[in-house]
Amino acid sequence: MCAESVPQRSRLKDVATIEGIRDNQLVGYGLVVGLKGTGDSSQTVFPAQTLISALQRMGITVPQTGSNSASNMQVKNMAAVFVVATLPPFSRPGYKMDVTVSSAGDARSLEGGILLMTPMYGPDGQIYAEAQGSLVLGGYMATAGGNARQMNHPTTGRIPGGALVERTVPLDLKQMQSLNVILNDADFHTAERMAAAIDAALGSPRAHAVDSRRVEVTPAADEDRAALLDRIESVEVEISPRARVVVNERTGTVVIGGTVRLQPVSILHGGLTVNVISEVKVSQPNPMAAGRTEVVRQTTLQADDKPVNRIDLKEGATVEDLVQELQRTGAGARDVISILQAMKEAGALEADLAVL
Repeated sequence: MCAESVPQRSRLKDVATIEGIRDNQLVGYGLVVGLKGTGDSSQTVFPAQTLISALQRMGITVPQTGSNSASNMQVKNMAAVFVVATLPPFSRPGYKMDVTVSSAGDARSLEGGILLMTPMYGPDGQIYAEAQGSLVLGGYMATAGGNARQMNHPTTGRIPGGALVERTVPLDLKQMQSLNVILNDADFHTAERMAAAIDAALGSPRAHAVDSRRVEVTPAADEDRAALLDRIESVEVEISPRARVVVNERTGTVVIGGTVRLQPVSILHGGLTVNVISEVKVSQPNPMAAGRTEVVRQTTLQADDKPVNRIDLKEGATVEDLVQELQRTGAGARDVISILQAMKEAGALEADLAVL
């Protein structure tokens, strides 16, 4: 039997979101100090400029000429960084967020650093949070005597709870005249089933599918929006996952979903390998011969034409049958990717083929 698309029951909150209730991206630029000589070099000018601006705001003037001038400042114990965070919906002032800090210059490591107070900006240019704190790195770098050892990525770190929300994103549920449920994967069949499941849970026909991704729900007059969303998100709906094959040509990874169907097909797969080998040899004349030593390059051409492997998939073949046949022929990950692409073009693979 072919692999059938078996409906699965999932909670609405796992397969859809509520329109308007979303995260917001924040970004900031700041300084990490306290490094042990692993910060930005003197060729990176903007850390020094940032430090001068910070000192001036604190009432400290840096001379522009002389041995202590700004041009002679050493910034190897600090690094310029970009700070990013995600502002969750309904965040209030004082809420703590995790932030990720990444070097913006040529610093070698942020190990042991402390992020100075950094404003976090939203897409509208407003400040929504302030970040500060000690960095936590998942790696390190050590150097001694010209030798170096590095583990993971020491120029990126995190500060758990390192940002405090200062401004909220305005969102008033009471002003929402309708609630739109947005499916993660567009599908008309799932949208219609979702609308029917919501109507059954609410006990009245208040939901209808607008398109393949959006289901609109009309609240009753003076109905508590939070309580209504709680009931909607708890609804279980039958979904039929889309058949999909995902391949990553960079890593050779192939992921085949269990709902993928195969049509009868014959696959012939082989390969021709050509190697050109050049060897340099020295031609030495006999001791009494009137010749001279010559360097001679010898080129050898080798061609290896692999036998063609044949795979026959009959009516009712499954993905497991295909994988077993490919393993039998010794096909590598790159070969499997090429075969899947050819099967898709031939109409023998009933699935979406996504190439990463």
